[in-house]
Amino acid sequence: MRRLLLSAGLVLLLAVPVCLAAQAAPQVPSENTYDHGEIGAYGDMFRISPKGASASNFLGFGARVAFNTGRYVALEGEMSYDFEQNYTNVTVSGAGSVGSGSASSTTYTAKVRPISGLFGPKFQFGASSAFRAFIDAKAGFMDFSTSCNAPAGSGSCFSNSLNNFGGSSTHFAVYPGGGIEGFWGPIGLRVDAGDEIYWNNGAYNNLRIAFGPTFRF
Repeated sequence: MRRLLLSAGLVLLLAVPVCLAAQAAPQVPSENTYDHGEIGAYGDMFRISPKGASASNFLGFGARVAFNTGRYVALEGEMSYDFEQNYTNVTVSGAGSVGSGSASSTTYTAKVRPISGLFGPKFQFGASSAFRAFIDAKAGFMDFSTSCNAPAGSGSCFSNSLNNFGGSSTHFAVYPGGGIEGFWGPIGLRVDAGDEIYWNNGAYNNLRIAFGPTFRF
């Protein structure tokens, strides 16, 4: 009986370090560990096509945050700011009669800055892997503002250049788009593109491409 108890005690003493070692072993994070959401920043190229004028390419930056509501769906919000750019509008006056060749043009320049805010669902494919594709459908606003260099009181900026964008005002906007993202642990890179549409007495389609780092948690 005594020998049996000693044997049992020896087995127990040998088992304790094994159990402690098993508990102390580091847990390797799996893809499912990062299932709460994402936060990221990006640079963008925004090609705006205002009414009655040629398209202009704007460059800027933005930030976004998303929270997963399920394995394949997240709710994401973002805001972007594009740097001011000289935008030139040409008006023609005094055309005269046909064939007379009498015409003149005036050019006004305004520094236009687009700002947008969007929110909506993001649908993720391959959510359990380090590489996945997604599509999103967001709604929000598009705002245009300007810094005018024209002489005070001339009204050149607002009555000419900025009017192509609907004036210094805010418009309803939607953004259908999609892209891909790849992760190394919690750190990843994301690229997406879509059509940011704003309404100003009609819908205007504008290409937007964004690229930047993203972090999942």
